[in-house]
Amino acid sequence: MARTPRRQSAVLQTVTIRDVAAKAGVSVATVSRVFNRKGPIREDTFERVMAIAEEMRYVPDAAARSLSTRSTSTIGVVLPELHGEFFSEVIRGIDVAARQGGYHLLVSGSHSNSEEMRAVLQAVRGRVDGLIVMSPDLEPSTLLADFPSTFPLVLLNSRVDGRPSITIDNSGGARAVVRHLASLGHQRIAFLRGPSQNADAEQRLRGYRAAVRAAGIDADRNLELTGNFTEESGYDAVKRMLATRPRPSAIFTANDAMAIGALGALVEAGCAVPGEIALVGFDDIPIARFLAPPLTTVKVPIADLGRRGFELLRDSTTDPSAPSLKLETTLVVRQSCGASRPARPRRTKSQ
Repeated sequence: MARTPRRQSAVLQTVTIRDVAAKAGVSVATVSRVFNRKGPIREDTFERVMAIAEEMRYVPDAAARSLSTRSTSTIGVVLPELHGEFFSEVIRGIDVAARQGGYHLLVSGSHSNSEEMRAVLQAVRGRVDGLIVMSPDLEPSTLLADFPSTFPLVLLNSRVDGRPSITIDNSGGARAVVRHLASLGHQRIAFLRGPSQNADAEQRLRGYRAAVRAAGIDADRNLELTGNFTEESGYDAVKRMLATRPRPSAIFTANDAMAIGALGALVEAGCAVPGEIALVGFDDIPIARFLAPPLTTVKVPIADLGRRGFELLRDSTTDPSAPSLKLETTLVVRQSCGASRPARPRRTKSQ
């Protein structure tokens, strides 16, 4: 059976140095001298070439091979951070899928800073065939404005109209935690929040609040503690909480890293987990099941998020209408929540 001709990747539409030279009315050598800052060049010529290059979104870079072959066999990955088990798992998922597809990765971190994100995106232009960007802390639409709509790009945990994305059912996962804790008899459930500007953190907070209202249990906003997704913030928040009365009977943290810090503070204070205070996290990073006690948490398919991000990027180069996805989360019950026995994982759904 004859194969349907495969559409050319959108990366093949990249503006070349010859396109800039033709529009500027100069030679390719002149454009090269402008960007390499080598050889004599008139000021008005320099300014004209730079203005036209910006208008055409020409990408000068050191990868001369990509200008001739129009392919780098490299995928760019931009994450908020590069340390921590969550991001390591995302990278692992992308890397396994990319290598199977014959691609290598160029990875960088934005540190949730808009200026650093712009610098990273500028640095990778022309060096990669496509981009996977995770930017839950920043507004990506303005940061990605310099990339043509034809450039293959996938967003993780954030959305921009017209760009394929993969998000997580954060709210559904948070509601499942509160329902489970309420079913165990907990009436005062503290929630350790993530950064206020982070989309995942805000969705988990909304899920927590909705489930507390639905369960008819204590909705005291003083039970909402401030954190920033780090172990240190979990430790510090729980140390402060332990000095208050009445204490909550359960703590739900917006990610597992904060749960690890919270557990450290509880153990240090001689507070039994789950005997005195139950503890639940979110993400199910690999170390969660090895804590003492093993951590009840919401499982996010982290490596699968990376794998499917690459697959969506690959598919979007031949199908611009590739659909955005939302990944389901699963409540994984272990000993830290005080359940009488470990329960089978339960898939959570949006409501």
